[in-house]
Amino acid sequence: MLIDFFFTLKDAKVPVSIKEFLILLEAMQKNVIEPSLDQFYYLARATLVKDEAHFDKFDRAFGLYFKGIESLFEKNADIPLDWLMKRLERELTPEQKAELEKLGYDKLMDRLKQLLEEQKERHEGGNKWIGTGGTSPFGNGGTNPEGIRIGGQGGNRTAVKVWDARSYRDYDDQRELGTRNIKVALRRLRRFAREGAQEELALDDTIRATANNAGYLDIRMQAERKNNIKVLMLLDVGGTMDDHIARTEELFSASKTEFKNMEFFYFHNCVYDYLWKNNRRRHAERFPTWDVLRKYTPDTKVIFVGDATMSPYEIVQAGGSVEYNNEEAGAEWLQRFTSAFPKFVWLNPEPEGLWQYRQSISIIKQLMSDRMFPVTIEGLERAMRLLSK
Repeated sequence: MLIDFFFTLKDAKVPVSIKEFLILLEAMQKNVIEPSLDQFYYLARATLVKDEAHFDKFDRAFGLYFKGIESLFEKNADIPLDWLMKRLERELTPEQKAELEKLGYDKLMDRLKQLLEEQKERHEGGNKWIGTGGTSPFGNGGTNPEGIRIGGQGGNRTAVKVWDARSYRDYDDQRELGTRNIKVALRRLRRFAREGAQEELALDDTIRATANNAGYLDIRMQAERKNNIKVLMLLDVGGTMDDHIARTEELFSASKTEFKNMEFFYFHNCVYDYLWKNNRRRHAERFPTWDVLRKYTPDTKVIFVGDATMSPYEIVQAGGSVEYNNEEAGAEWLQRFTSAFPKFVWLNPEPEGLWQYRQSISIIKQLMSDRMFPVTIEGLERAMRLLSK
């Protein structure tokens, strides 16, 4: 079984060697871990992956290969089987969904505090307690138009807060592009200038000078011609953006190739008071958003990349972030960016046909003065054309 896993990693472009694979087998033979899929994951990653830049490729290959066989590693688990199968995670009828109450942000937070004081045990199903399945606004794996997800996986992507420690991964800027068309579309945003030392042969000037010199070679040099467009790219990462990793990596990789003067930062769902550049150290290495706003000149082109899919509270409400209580609403920070940098666009990997059904997308699009474009060739060309004006 593990031989096939080894070849799955090779197919995913993870640079794993036979020696490292033998180390993994030796560790398994000496029982250095318990029979747990989670522990095997960390052991395999520690022995097979040499650079954290390949963690995302490893995770995708691991998930693809071991999908659906967790039970092989958890035979002695104490969790009831019907919970593991999410027996109560069901499709509700339109009538049942219409009966669900939208509490509103403030009432939702007050109700959560009350339940945390009253609840003494785990619950599943139902419409009141913090649990799994069911229609309660608190828990995971169920259905509610406005809830607070606590642990587990979300289902309808309508949570206004997420009580769960999550780690995000940096986008791979070395990814091999599936198409050159993205790079071609980005090339519309160019402004060339001669910069640096005169180290490049000026062929036309050399021919002209040689002719004027009665045929004696007169070599003329010139500075290298570079694209001096300055780009600041802000990338949404984690959550619903996991559905768009492949396309976002293609865009990110192409942008780093085409724009030599490009800086980037990450955010989650909406921009707030800090950004980060490394997702594994995002809690330790933060960049105040005010510093980013002041650092770059007004002629910098700002490109937001995100699906704009979130609870509307995350945009318009102070404290609306799913991860912490932000003092100022995300809408205020977005307006500061659009005021500081007149040239800006928002690239949305979500299919354009779905935009009209997402309230948060409509809000972001309005804040961006309708400068939202899909991550398609035609959409990228329109965005770059707007930025180059």
